[in-house]
Amino acid sequence: MSQIIRELSLPKSSAHGLLQTLAARGHLMQDANGRYVLVETSHGFPFRQHEEPLVVTARPFMERLRDRSGETVLLSTMNAHCEVRRLAKCVSNEPIRYDVNMDAAIAPYCTATGRLLLAHAHPDVREDYLSRVQLLTYTRYTVTDLQQLRRLLEKIRADGYAVNDQEFVTGSTGVAAPIRDREGTVIAALNLGTLTSRFLDKRELLILMVRSFAHDISRALGYRITRDEDRDE
Repeated sequence: MSQIIRELSLPKSSAHGLLQTLAARGHLMQDANGRYVLVETSHGFPFRQHEEPLVVTARPFMERLRDRSGETVLLSTMNAHCEVRRLAKCVSNEPIRYDVNMDAAIAPYCTATGRLLLAHAHPDVREDYLSRVQLLTYTRYTVTDLQQLRRLLEKIRADGYAVNDQEFVTGSTGVAAPIRDREGTVIAALNLGTLTSRFLDKRELLILMVRSFAHDISRALGYRITRDEDRDE
């Protein structure tokens, strides 16, 4: 707040009122240290009650992942209708980079984030989605065979991550890993988006980084890995 007052030359009372208004409308939030953080919200809607602490907790990890990987990082959730909602993003500083509008449409069946969240959705929710979705071809790589898609979702649950290699946008590749709450329920996906050419150069490293940072966010939310899960890793 002191920095805002200094930069904008505003009286303290005016700055406080402005910040409270912006926070109430979902454009700002306060982190654990009371610092105001500018956020982007999908479709202009403010965060739902359970989403705000998730974004506040995840953002520092997202920024570190962006800086270490050099790629764009996104945080997303999915509702019971299998609609994906982007909550936050940290865009790569590379001159040629992957980026996406926060309110751009997402096809869950052929994106890393969507598949990751579908794979960990309740079976009834997942089956309802698969029974009604029209599997369109976005690129020549898009998987449109329902049985193949089911096998991919099973593999994602077993592997602990999802990769979308040019199935939604030619030339771009995404990697997603699950974020869990303290009970172990998958509540969000951490996604790294990059150019396919850069992904091919450091595939295993990028997958490892996304999984590691997603696990760190989960631990910050109170999740503790079990011995069985540790052996699976």
